[in-house]
Amino acid sequence: MGNQNLSAARVVVRTVLIVVAIVILLYLIYLVRKPIGWLLIATFLAIALSGPVNVLDQYMKRGFAIAIVYLALLAVPIALGALIVPSLVREGNNLADNAPNYARDVADFVQDNERLREINEDYDLTSQLEEEAAKLPGKLGGAAGTLRDVGFGIVNSIFALVTILILTAFMLGGGGRWVAHGLRFLPVDNAERLERVLARSSAAIRNYVAGAIAQAALAAILAYVVLSILGVPFAAPLAVIIFFLDLIPLVGATIGAVIVAVVTLFQDFPTATIIWVIWSIAYQQVENNLIQPQIQKRAVDINPFLVVVAVLFGSALLGVLGALVAVPVAASLQIAVREYLDYRGIRPRPEEPPPDPDPPAPPGPEPAPA
Repeated sequence: MGNQNLSAARVVVRTVLIVVAIVILLYLIYLVRKPIGWLLIATFLAIALSGPVNVLDQYMKRGFAIAIVYLALLAVPIALGALIVPSLVREGNNLADNAPNYARDVADFVQDNERLREINEDYDLTSQLEEEAAKLPGKLGGAAGTLRDVGFGIVNSIFALVTILILTAFMLGGGGRWVAHGLRFLPVDNAERLERVLARSSAAIRNYVAGAIAQAALAAILAYVVLSILGVPFAAPLAVIIFFLDLIPLVGATIGAVIVAVVTLFQDFPTATIIWVIWSIAYQQVENNLIQPQIQKRAVDINPFLVVVAVLFGSALLGVLGALVAVPVAASLQIAVREYLDYRGIRPRPEEPPPDPDPPAPPGPEPAPA
């Protein structure tokens, strides 16, 4: 009896210690969640950039190959900034300068409409609108104070970006050797399986990134053509916005289309807006039912339901960046689970043939001879 009580006490103590250890581990992970997120992002970038680095590595030293890829990567935001920022600043200043004129146009329109004129007489909306519009140029001049307030956030973001890029460079330079060295400590069979999982996961991530970039580039080019035909201003910056938003699974293309539709309201309304909305709906149907399924099938081979769940969890954990990496991460987990099931010898049951709907009736007694 005493031995049974002692064994039960040991089980209880061991269970309590395991639970406490798990709680402490989760708390430590929560404390260092930011650098862990940076490390995961760096790993994703290293896998995505390993393709062009490996191609250049055949013609030069790996360090030079990494430097060239990094320069190309850093040139993208610089070129986008040079393309978008001047237009935004110029049009923002024009909007502030012309705001009083816009307010007077609204007031004239209200005065010409009997119903709107009655509402304005009750609430005096146009006077308030003209008053606020007159203040807008002065408020725009004081925007430097707001930019100064968010300066620390920008500095922190730059620090995070530099840290991620440094981690990515280290992984590109020696990640393969680190993995090979770590696999040496595992049994041969387990090492081969883990190496196979890592190779398949890396290929899935590279293929997904390449496919997503090609899909977003196609959407941006076609959007630029349509906007140019419609005569919508800022066709190039709007196409760039379409490109980046189209990288976000499920909702990115819709958000980009809505943003562009708002811009078309100020250019040949309603003709440009109607044409853009029709084009966006038609193209998204083609993209969602033809282009994107082919990319996901060839790159990650993942169930559409799992895509939705992965994007929801990824966006909840890491925001937009989580939504971007959710699909390849889910594909990697799926590859690992399949390899584990294969290792355990777990196989799905073979499909049984469906039963015959109408089995043949048994033969009746033969008729007696006449």
